[in-house]
Amino acid sequence: MDEKKQDVIRETDAEAIRLAKTLLRGARFGALAVLEPQTGAPLASRVGVATDIDGTPLILVSMLSAHTGALLADPRCSLLLGEPGKGDPLAHPRLTLVCQATRLERGSNEHARAERRYLNRNPKAKLYAGLGDFSIFRLEPEHASLNGGFGKAYLLDRANLLAGGPVAEALVTSEQPAMDHMNTDHLDAITLYALHFARAAGDGWTVSGIDVDGMDLVSGDNICRVFFPQPLAVARELRPVLVDMVKTIRAAGPGSRLNRTGSESNA
Repeated sequence: MDEKKQDVIRETDAEAIRLAKTLLRGARFGALAVLEPQTGAPLASRVGVATDIDGTPLILVSMLSAHTGALLADPRCSLLLGEPGKGDPLAHPRLTLVCQATRLERGSNEHARAERRYLNRNPKAKLYAGLGDFSIFRLEPEHASLNGGFGKAYLLDRANLLAGGPVAEALVTSEQPAMDHMNTDHLDAITLYALHFARAAGDGWTVSGIDVDGMDLVSGDNICRVFFPQPLAVARELRPVLVDMVKTIRAAGPGSRLNRTGSESNA
């Protein structure tokens, strides 16, 4: 019987890795599961989410929250990402990460970078991010399981999810100036990226994060992920890659810029 039983776990391929990274980078919130210190029982709650430049999930939590005390007592946790849409919620993709939580020291370079990226993704959190009882945690992924829909189950390791290294470190100093420049002078190009590469709808898109693999774009509560044609080999490739992507869109013609509702962008 066991020999005939079909393995439900598929081989992890490039498509699965891209879907996992899309869910990870595109999350605004997630379900955080921790271990309750008093009982050892699982405790789940909703948290706001962003990602560090390498893709590691970031959360901003109050010391008054039960899950914060649990993380300080035992850093083992898991994070479920993926928003259901219409119809069966189990038919929509979701990603579960098994993590170790690390609290970032306020005043450190790591905290400053993480806070900047978190607030770029979640600007309303500026109202309380500076309060003394709030802390930022990095949720260091150890491995993950991806359910891409019926019959599409995958196992991923840390290397499948994160994009760090020297290029990511080099982007730390140039990311915010590049975003500020794009959001000030090139909103038309950002709209093209959203409509063409992410097949997103609407306008008002701005860049909220840049990393080795691509960009995160936001418009109100909407988020979309745009991947570069290839991961950046060096940080200085960013500008020519962005220029080439616009050229690719314009060469494809206006018919390629149809949004999800079928209407054409005027950008």
